[in-house]
Amino acid sequence: MRILVIEGEPALRDYLKQGLEGNGYAVDVARDGAEGRLLAAEGRHALVLLDVMSPGADGFAVLQAIRRSSSLPVLVLTARDRVAHRVSGLRLGADDYLVKPFSFSELLARVQALLRRGKRPASNLLRLADLELDLASRSCARGQADIELTAKEFALLAVLLRHRGEVLSRAALSAQVWEDKLGSDTNVIEVAIRRLRAKIDEPFPVKLLHTVRGQGYVLEDRS
Repeated sequence: MRILVIEGEPALRDYLKQGLEGNGYAVDVARDGAEGRLLAAEGRHALVLLDVMSPGADGFAVLQAIRRSSSLPVLVLTARDRVAHRVSGLRLGADDYLVKPFSFSELLARVQALLRRGKRPASNLLRLADLELDLASRSCARGQADIELTAKEFALLAVLLRHRGEVLSRAALSAQVWEDKLGSDTNVIEVAIRRLRAKIDEPFPVKLLHTVRGQGYVLEDRS
């Protein structure tokens, strides 16, 4: 199994890499949050160890980015021991939390527990009718047809599938897919929805992606 370590402290980063490799894991390392976010998006890892204080990008923003497109287990590492800080991380999608300093034996036990939990293949699949999104392989298919998606289309569809049957506003999509970086007068969301609909709906008789006038968009089977 391959583990991604996102850790800003060189000594700890090397310590984790050596220790995990010594226990039979393949390890990729990222020196900061920005690099870690790119590596996590590749979909090659079974688990992420994320130092939320890593430089380059806010650690919680990296966590949110991972969670938007993947059910990949994330073990958060931090020097902060405040309850509110831990709660924030868990609410944003962390699977476990470990406060520095920690023993390697405890970290290894938590890693093993998360990997056992993550072996359930269904957790990597999001489905609606004959539409399927595989978060592990980052692939999409409808029926027997494979569908090629851009990274942003993949993230958008993952959010819609996780909230299938719920109407999501432009503001909600902006927050979860574009991190609230879109201005109020942009048509980026409309363009993205149009392109996604052209791929997952137009070639098929049953339409799944619907516009709810004045409210937003919903992915549901109305057949």
